[in-house]
Amino acid sequence: MRYFEARNLTVNYDKVSAVRDVSIAFDEGQVVSLIGANGAGKSTILKAVTGLTRPAAGEIWFEGERVDRLQPAELVQRGIAMVPEGRRVFPHMSIRDNLMMGAYTRRDRAQVSSDLERILTRFPRLRERIRQNAGTLSGGEQEMLVIGRALMTKPRLLLLDEPSLGLAPLVVRDIARLILEVNRDEKVSVILVEQNSRMALRISQYAYVMETGAVGLEGPSAELIDNDHVKTLYLGG
Repeated sequence: MRYFEARNLTVNYDKVSAVRDVSIAFDEGQVVSLIGANGAGKSTILKAVTGLTRPAAGEIWFEGERVDRLQPAELVQRGIAMVPEGRRVFPHMSIRDNLMMGAYTRRDRAQVSSDLERILTRFPRLRERIRQNAGTLSGGEQEMLVIGRALMTKPRLLLLDEPSLGLAPLVVRDIARLILEVNRDEKVSVILVEQNSRMALRISQYAYVMETGAVGLEGPSAELIDNDHVKTLYLGG
C-alpha cells in the first residue's frame, strides 16, 4: 500500500460530476503536483482529501488507514493540513494569533511554543511583524503566514491550493523554494495544486494533469515538463 491513495474518486456538485473516477497515489516524502486548467477538478480533490466535500464514490487512504469518512478536524489530528486558495488569514488578528490558530487542536503546549519559534525562524519577515494584524501584510507575506499556520498543526501531509496565485514572479520563486524547504526540513509530504504548471513541475517529483474532472496524463514531473501536449496546453508552447 502506498503512503497516500485516492482510489477511483468521484465528487459531485448538485448531481454534476466535478471529479470522475480519479486515482492518485504517492510515497512518503514526495511532492506531487496536480496541474490543469481552471475548473478541471484540482481543488475539488483537495476538498475531498480534507473532508470538506464528501466523495460520491471511491476511497481515500492515508498511512494505511481509510480516511474519507472522517471529519475535517479528525483529519487535521491525523496529520493532514490544507493551505486554501486565496490566503485566508484572519485579517484583524495578529500574526502571532493567526499562527497559534493552527495549534488549536493540540494539547502539547510546550511543543507548541517550540514549534512557533521554529516557524518564526523559518519566516523572519513574520517575526519582524509579529504584532501586526495579518490584513496589513503583502500577498507573499500572507502566503507565508497561512503556510506557517498549517505547519503549526504538525502535519505529515500538506495540501497547497494555488499558493502562487496573484503573486509577482520573484515572490513565486520564494514560495517555490519555501515548499521545497518545508518538504525537506519538516519531512512533510506535499500535494500541490497549481495553475502555474511550470513552477509545479519544477518542484515536484510526480504530476497528474487534470482535464475536465479526470486524469488526462500522469508521470514523473521531469518527463511531463518536456511533453509536447503539456507544453502546448500548460507551458505556453
